[in-house]
Amino acid sequence: MVTEIKHRPIGIFDSGIGGLTVAQAITKVLPSERIIYFGDTAHLPYGDKSTAAIQAYAVKICDLLIKQNCKVILIACNSASAAAYELVKEYVGSKARVLNVIDPIISYIGQTYPDKTIGLIGTKQTVNSNVYRKKVDDLGKGIQLQSHATPLLAAMIEEGFFNDSISESVIHTYLSDPDLNNIEALILGCTHYPLIKKQIENFYKGEVDVLDASQIVAQHVKDYLEENNLASDKLIGEHHFYVSDFTRSFEESTRIFFKRQVHLEHYPLWE
Repeated sequence: MVTEIKHRPIGIFDSGIGGLTVAQAITKVLPSERIIYFGDTAHLPYGDKSTAAIQAYAVKICDLLIKQNCKVILIACNSASAAAYELVKEYVGSKARVLNVIDPIISYIGQTYPDKTIGLIGTKQTVNSNVYRKKVDDLGKGIQLQSHATPLLAAMIEEGFFNDSISESVIHTYLSDPDLNNIEALILGCTHYPLIKKQIENFYKGEVDVLDASQIVAQHVKDYLEENNLASDKLIGEHHFYVSDFTRSFEESTRIFFKRQVHLEHYPLWE
């Protein structure tokens, strides 16, 4: 029975395709794991949705991932991790383990940046929930967190605007805000943001550590599977990718996010 559980897939969901940055990082450090990915493209971005709406979407998505027999469900979206993690954990119960993308980052900065000033950029939902601030304060490591909501970034990236003059201008405007003055590291508090990491690093000219959550989360998932004897020893079957709303341009963006060709299956949450 233990072997059977090990060979079950890892379920990953996000408001769109941003979570594919995490999925890609996971397949690199865990090449024997099969991924079932769900991008809730019909409802993106989650960053401007209410907590109740995000919770309703998350529960529906978990129904699908539980049907797919996932051993672990990773909420690969900061907004959903902030709004729905506790509810999802309760809802899923013993059917699967539930992980989020916030706790691994908190743990990492606690170890790496005691008594430092750290910046956070993310959606309105992520920043206004204060979940990062509460968790950082709970560490008791003397870390000061300065947060700034950057609501245009996720939508801009979903539309393919990165590494160009439009994104350059938007990024520059956000990062110049006084909220982010005198920071030593910056948390990219949205799984879309690794795609503009280079542009953010260029802005800071090497003076601020830019923390790519996808790498940190992937390592956390690896450690978690190994500690709980859930890591697969061989890849069985293909990765599978679902979206709640399908467009051709979206499939193209998926290839950019995941760095390989991906077949997307349309799976509406509500018929």
